[in-house]
Amino acid sequence: AEVVAHVAAGVGAAAVGRLPDGTAFAVVTYGEAEAFREVWSLVAAGEAAVPLYGGTGAGVAEAKDLNGALAQARYALSSARSTTRGGSVLIDASALTGLDALLTGVPAEVRTAFSRTVLGELRGNAVLLETLETFLACDGSWARTAEALHLHVNSVHYRIGRIEHFTGRDLSRLYDRLDLWAALLCRTYSA
Repeated sequence: AEVVAHVAAGVGAAAVGRLPDGTAFAVVTYGEAEAFREVWSLVAAGEAAVPLYGGTGAGVAEAKDLNGALAQARYALSSARSTTRGGSVLIDASALTGLDALLTGVPAEVRTAFSRTVLGELRGNAVLLETLETFLACDGSWARTAEALHLHVNSVHYRIGRIEHFTGRDLSRLYDRLDLWAALLCRTYSA
């Protein structure tokens, strides 16, 4: 309400409310939404000990699209809460453009469960986890992975075989690589 009061001063084209879970929301015109980021930091600085998290959704032309914009804003809010500890931040849903950014809006319990399920027995093996991360970061290149880990290519093949055994995934398939990459990212954000 404080941010809206500063942004919409004199215009009156805003509505502020509270969702059943206690989260505040505001509906403002597009021009006012652009000014939110500037005012957000000022309002957040007013009480630095209390972190202020916010999320914004896409602008809409018709009232029937408000539910979708609200869902986007709530997802961006979840991302803001999970990625910023002790500081205030406002995240726009349009900024969630990569897998890592998208996963920040997923509840921590879901990320943890996904990571545990996909990585399975691999979770307790730091060497294989490092090999998997490096292999995926090297776009599945055996030679670059071997070079990065200071190993012979045959050692990388052996380790990838063990990873495939423990996870039940085939690292020659893009779909399985994406699952494993997402599981590693979930593990990082859940730590």
